[in-house]
Amino acid sequence: MIEYLLRTLGHWVRPWGAKNPFTNVYGLSRTLLATATACTLAFTPLHVLFTPVAGVLDVPRCNAGLTVSVFCVVSHAHLDIVRWACVAILAIVASGWRPRLTAIPHAWVAYSFFSSSTIFDGGDQITLVLTILMLPVALLDSRRWHWSAVPSDEQPKPLIWITAWSAFFMIRVQMAAVYFVSGISKLAQAEWANGTAMYYWMLTFGSAPHWVLAVVRQPVIVVALTWGAIALEVVLAIALILPKKTWRPLLVMAITFHFMIACFFGLSSFSTAMIAGLLLYLHPIDHQFRLPAFRWREMTVRAPVVSDQPDDVPRQVEV
Repeated sequence: MIEYLLRTLGHWVRPWGAKNPFTNVYGLSRTLLATATACTLAFTPLHVLFTPVAGVLDVPRCNAGLTVSVFCVVSHAHLDIVRWACVAILAIVASGWRPRLTAIPHAWVAYSFFSSSTIFDGGDQITLVLTILMLPVALLDSRRWHWSAVPSDEQPKPLIWITAWSAFFMIRVQMAAVYFVSGISKLAQAEWANGTAMYYWMLTFGSAPHWVLAVVRQPVIVVALTWGAIALEVVLAIALILPKKTWRPLLVMAITFHFMIACFFGLSSFSTAMIAGLLLYLHPIDHQFRLPAFRWREMTVRAPVVSDQPDDVPRQVEV
């Protein structure tokens, strides 16, 4: 029995040891996560990042278990310096340079902001979770840039590649759980169950123009938007077990959904983090994006060369 289970497991795992997971797909996801946190730190005043709230008067939060936060290792007078140092680290991460060297600093900054700030939201939480889950991948990535194409002649590295694929599988499970909990929990709230939640959200928290509010006031439209959001989240949750041919349309719908959230509710960092997770959830990791490639071109100039050859013979000098 044990031998049969091992043989079956080996048969299932072996193909993953032949697929290179180090592509620009996960690289783009890292860039989006780092950019979202960097923008929050850079464009939010320091007193807002660490403002006292109910139950938390001593900021930044550095109570038991949070002392490893980068914002807890310096005095209040140096918080602004640390804030900009974190932005610089995240900018390097976003550039894609040396994932193996920037993985731990990225995770440290993500943890520090989530644990010490008092204005974090769900996007910062998912950023922290995804960054931690991507640690094995980034630490095993020996490329100079996470944008680099996968060499077609690279020798398989089964143990390393299977480890990376395992991390990506856990990320997919995490994203499915996020959408499942988000979709199902809404049904327990009266406003979502009766289809009016989107109207109240638009009216209270949204920054939509007046014409959008006028449209949302129509009963049929607001019910369709409210229940449509729940249905989409539930479908995204079960995408974990759906065939790959459904991934692309679901990815387009999900990105559009989060883009609209960013536009109408101002939750740009949350939407960016969720889109980063969706890329790892609904786009095949081993299918590289066709991103623009920038290369230096060799330039050739013509210059006179002293020679004993006839003058009518042109010469080229490459520089």
